[in-house]
Amino acid sequence: MNKTELIDHIAKSADLSKAASARALDAMIAAVKTTLKKNGTVTLVGFGTFSVGKRAARTGRNPRTGEAIKIKSAKVPKFKPGKALKDAVN
Repeated sequence: MNKTELIDHIAKSADLSKAASARALDAMIAAVKTTLKKNGTVTLVGFGTFSVGKRAARTGRNPRTGEAIKIKSAKVPKFKPGKALKDAVN
């Protein structure tokens, strides 16, 4: 399912226009991004938790030359599914 299909599904199930559904989805995504930028977490009970993880600096290899390169540490978004979501999938 892509973003357009998700907007259509939200519009049908919540009895909203597609424009209102798109605005709601965009607002939700923006809220998650803003919170994660501040190193916060977003918990949706039954669905899951969005958080920020830390990836340590490490040494990698350039596949073309085989030369060792340094890869900087980075913050990465993480998602941990909740129990209800896990149960719905299984």
